[in-house]
Amino acid sequence: MSHLEELVARLDRDLAGADAALAAGYPGDRGVRQPVHTVYVPGDRYSDKMVAQWSAESVAALDEFGGSPAEVAEVFGLRVDLADAIYDRVRAKLAAEPIEDLRIDFEDGYGARPDADEDDAVVAAAGALAATVRDGAAPPFHGIRIKSFEAPTRRRGLRTLDLFLGSLVREGGLSDGFVITLPKVTSVEQVTAMVTALSALEATHGIEVGSLRFEIQVETPQAILGSDGTALVARMIAAGSGRVTGLHYGTYDYSASLGVAAAYQSMEHPVADHAKDVMQVAAAGTGVFVSDGSTNVLPVGDASAVRAAWRLHSRLATRSLARGIYQGWDLHPAQLPSRYVATYAFFRDGLEVASARLRAYVHGGDSSYLDEPATAAALAAFVLRGVECGAVAADEVERLAGIDQAELAELAELARRRVV
Repeated sequence: MSHLEELVARLDRDLAGADAALAAGYPGDRGVRQPVHTVYVPGDRYSDKMVAQWSAESVAALDEFGGSPAEVAEVFGLRVDLADAIYDRVRAKLAAEPIEDLRIDFEDGYGARPDADEDDAVVAAAGALAATVRDGAAPPFHGIRIKSFEAPTRRRGLRTLDLFLGSLVREGGLSDGFVITLPKVTSVEQVTAMVTALSALEATHGIEVGSLRFEIQVETPQAILGSDGTALVARMIAAGSGRVTGLHYGTYDYSASLGVAAAYQSMEHPVADHAKDVMQVAAAGTGVFVSDGSTNVLPVGDASAVRAAWRLHSRLATRSLARGIYQGWDLHPAQLPSRYVATYAFFRDGLEVASARLRAYVHGGDSSYLDEPATAAALAAFVLRGVECGAVAADEVERLAGIDQAELAELAELARRRVV
């Protein structure tokens, strides 16, 4: 064995523990689609007709307040050619898949009610969700938000989750797209407790071990900075034992907890940006998605009010996308047009340049960019997100970049699984 081989072997032994820890703690992206939004609906208002109703209301809003590509260009401040490219796609999306991720809410959107009332609402909602899963009408991602694991609401949150899962399993409605949201997390121990609870409920209801997943809602300063000065959200991901799928920023609870006046609470307030920066760094390389929050300025009222709310929502959604946060919350059917206009415009506006750079990287040729493998993978991931949400057609990518969807996904996987 040469001196170099001996040195490499020695370093392999010395670094074996660090290598294993890196691989375990930062496995890379899970290689699954991330929804562009999560829609929250109070548990007692959810029914098996809800998605169809939101579809109809969102299309009606688009028709009334943005009834043509030219009107959409004017309302949202888009180039006419870009509005032309997205208009029919947005309308088709609202008709076919208006909600990508649905959360039936038994927390703030539902409130504190007598146990018997919440029990009835939980069983009814689980039955309605199961019906949509069986007939193929459920959004691709769906689930429930329970009350927090803080002492005053812990028992009620567990009772709701137990009832919901039991009903869903009995009615054949538990799918791979199911996810649970744990709100107002204030300690690593609450995440560990959630893992314990899910393991117990899997055993109780005959659910495959390890299959129940959950999201952590970052709504408290304790999740960002612990009393020991560490970023507890990073430890929370690790404490999730592979069950944590997302970190969701809670705009208003978090801002209020830092003393931000109600008039200034926003997804773009500096305290929000700081929290989301920490969340992104904590989640990078772990396979955990990061989601922005919501705007509570709803597009209701006359044309002027609706269009102003659309412009605000679109601007905030675009801002999140540009920051690398590809998901947010929507709270009203009329927010869906602005969500998809902003999202589709973002991906289509960057499509030609990203495709040209991919073509040059894969096939060679002249390019004003010298892209490294990591950048090429990121370009592919960007284009693939556009395909997955419906902003871009797969045959467009093949024509523009010279690679088919399978090749695009394979290249994007390098970014999605890249350990950082």
